[in-house]
Amino acid sequence: MAVIEIQNLSKWYDMVLGVSDITARIEPGVTGLLGPNGAGKSTLMKLLTGQMKADTGHAAIGGIPVWNRIALYEIVGFCPDMEKFYERLTGHEFLTYMARLHGLPKKAARETAFEGMCRLGLEDAVDKRIGAYSKGMRQRLKFAQAILHDPPVLLLDEPLQGMDPLGRMQCVEMIREFGRRGKTVLVSSHILHEVEEMTHRILVLNHGQLLAEGDVHEIRELIEEQPRHVRIQTPKRRELSNILVAFPEVQTISFEEDPEELTVQTLSPDAFFQRLPALVLEQHIPITQIATLDDNLESVFEYLVKP
Repeated sequence: MAVIEIQNLSKWYDMVLGVSDITARIEPGVTGLLGPNGAGKSTLMKLLTGQMKADTGHAAIGGIPVWNRIALYEIVGFCPDMEKFYERLTGHEFLTYMARLHGLPKKAARETAFEGMCRLGLEDAVDKRIGAYSKGMRQRLKFAQAILHDPPVLLLDEPLQGMDPLGRMQCVEMIREFGRRGKTVLVSSHILHEVEEMTHRILVLNHGQLLAEGDVHEIRELIEEQPRHVRIQTPKRRELSNILVAFPEVQTISFEEDPEELTVQTLSPDAFFQRLPALVLEQHIPITQIATLDDNLESVFEYLVKP
C-alpha cells in the first residue's frame, strides 16, 4: 500500500509563501486537506504531483520522489482544481486519450473510457463535446480521468466543487469506497461538512502552514484551553441546572428553545463527564440525550484558524 511522505516541504512564489515547512505522513484510507481559499492546498497538491519543485524539503509517494519521476503517474490519479480541456473533443474521446497515455491499447482504452463515463453518470454525454458540458459535468469528467487507471493513490483537489447534489453524493460514496479498499486518498476542500462526510482524519492548512493533523477528536484535544459545549436533554432541566451550577468545572449554563434542553460550557470535559453519572443516580434526574457540540470539523476549524 502506498504512503505519502512529506518532509519539511516549502514553496515560495517570489516573496509570497505558498507552503511552509510541512511535514506529514498520509497512510492508506481517506485524509481530508482542509483550509480556506488561499491556504496552500492547491500548492501542496501541485508539489505532490510533481508540477512544481519545492524550494526546500522533499516528498515521496510509495517511495517514489515526486519531482521529475514519470513512474509517479502510474500510481497516482490527480483531479486538479483548475481545468484545461480540449473543448472540441467529446468526453469519450478525452477519456480514451487519457487511457491511451496510461498504456492501454486502442480498443481497451475506448472500453475503459466508456465505463468511466458510465461510472460517473455521464453515459448520456458520451458523444457530446466538452465545450457543451455544464460545470458539474466537467467536474465529473475530471474525476473520471483521475480514477481511470485504478491507481493506488488519489490526489483530489476540490473534487466536489460545482457538482449537483446527486453527483456529490455519488462521488462522496466512491471516495469512501476507495478508502475502504486501501487506496491512499488525499482530498482537499474548504467546505468542512463535505470532508466530514468522507473521513475524520484531517490535515488543517492556513497561510501555508500545517496547523493540525489527526482525527477530529484528537485535534480537538489539542485545544484544551477552549471551552467545550455539552448539550443535555432532560425533562428536569431546571433541577439539573441548579445542581450543575455548583460544579467547579462548569463555566456557564444556558437554556435552549426546546424546554427539555440545556447547554453546559466547561473547560474540563473529562471531569464533568466523570461527575455526571453519579449525580444522575443520586438525584434521580433522567437524562435522555447527551451530545458534545465541538467534536466536528466546523468547530475545530474555527478554533484553529482564528487570529
